[in-house]
Amino acid sequence: MATIRVDIVSAEGEIHSGDAVMVFAPAKMGEIGITPRHAPLLTALRPGEVRVQDTEGMEHFFYITGGMLEVQPTLVTVLADTALRGEQLDEAAALAAQHEAEEALKGAAEETDVTRAQQELTEARARYKAAQRLKGKR
Repeated sequence: MATIRVDIVSAEGEIHSGDAVMVFAPAKMGEIGITPRHAPLLTALRPGEVRVQDTEGMEHFFYITGGMLEVQPTLVTVLADTALRGEQLDEAAALAAQHEAEEALKGAAEETDVTRAQQELTEARARYKAAQRLKGKR
């Protein structure tokens, strides 16, 4: 069975490193799937869920707030702005952050405030969605 090496890192350090048979990531233009011997690729990532299917058939879930993805035929590197393992996601905290971001967006007056509030809302929604999706898989 062909495998691809996956490294997920953030400013906090290495989050995951191991071999996989499939990787899914939230690219700016939509979710992409990466298999061994994938063509080289460099793309920006949006907030969302990275899924890694290891060689034993287990899926590992990670939430990222964005970053960059580099794909080589034998290596996938996720350079995340921030990242959490799936089991670290708290659905209640994610929902509270989403409500806070929605309120901040309502109260934003200047264009820079609106842009920042929209970005925070996008991240909060992605985090809550990931927490809900993982809730049934724990």
